[in-house]
Amino acid sequence: MNLRKILKAATIAGLACGILAMAAGDAEAQKRIRWKMGSTYPGSLTQLGTLAKRVDAQIDLVSGGNIQIKFFEPGALVPALEVFDAVAQGSVDTAFSTPGYWAGKVPALQLFAAVPFGPNAGEYLAWFYFGGGKEIFDDIYHKNGIHSVMCAIIAPEASGWFRKEIKTAEDLKGLKMRFFGLGAKVMEKMGVSTQLLAGGDIYPALELGTIDATEFSMPAIDLKLGFHQVAKHYYFPGWHQQSTLFDLMINKAKWDALDKTQQAQIEAVCGDNIRYGFAEGEAIQFGALKELKAKGVNIHTWPKPILDQLEAAWQEVAKEQSVDPDFKRAWDSLQAFRKDYVAWKEVGYLR
Repeated sequence: MNLRKILKAATIAGLACGILAMAAGDAEAQKRIRWKMGSTYPGSLTQLGTLAKRVDAQIDLVSGGNIQIKFFEPGALVPALEVFDAVAQGSVDTAFSTPGYWAGKVPALQLFAAVPFGPNAGEYLAWFYFGGGKEIFDDIYHKNGIHSVMCAIIAPEASGWFRKEIKTAEDLKGLKMRFFGLGAKVMEKMGVSTQLLAGGDIYPALELGTIDATEFSMPAIDLKLGFHQVAKHYYFPGWHQQSTLFDLMINKAKWDALDKTQQAQIEAVCGDNIRYGFAEGEAIQFGALKELKAKGVNIHTWPKPILDQLEAAWQEVAKEQSVDPDFKRAWDSLQAFRKDYVAWKEVGYLR
């Protein structure tokens, strides 16, 4: 073969390699994920927002830039409490929230957020991953066009900020109170008028007197929101939320279009977020309590007679909610798991 033919063959081979490389590059680019993430919590809010932003940062690192899920503040894409519909319809790719916000759409999802007089974090996660909870969770969300990945858990919350001390159950009657999830229905049994407000709307409502009292989250989070400036009586324990789960909702068609590696990377980041958020939450509460006390907040624990009445009211609520087949399915599953778990809890843990 003469030199001209050799050069011509090399040129053709080089062009072919270039075309193949471009095609491979185009295919790789098509596989890259560039999603927008809505949120029900502002990014600056301790844990509830910062854990959502952590997903944004960590998925980029874990995937080597193959997956980017950009966090957007509440209202930037759709209003905070409209992300469920937006994700289901595909107008928003994904959203960070808690399943309990969707009680009006899917009552059963409340049981995957927080359960009055319910399990602590370890028991809750055990039921979800190994006791049948996840299978029910997936089925419910999939029927609504969403695949959701559990993405954070926090330990017990406080159970309310009040302007006046609550000495008996009678003192609750007639109050207007912001309350979340199934706990709100319990409070209604106690004569409280409840409403669900997004985090950013609570302080103005409390300050203006639109509501008389509120619950929201843990001391470190409530401190950030400034409730202590307008209410000085802070109640524990959080009977309504001994642990609270948060999830990353993803449009199901978009989730199904991911390859197995991409799905595993999102699940791994959310799993690590559970570890990180739980440890962080446990580490920052006592400092917040000290600061709140220094600001003149009175820390109270509920008298047993009131807790007993709240628990009795919860049993009524659970029975009423169980008319919904999915709620009953999840509630029966959780109750059966907790009944078995007692055998371990009673011998394995200090009391």
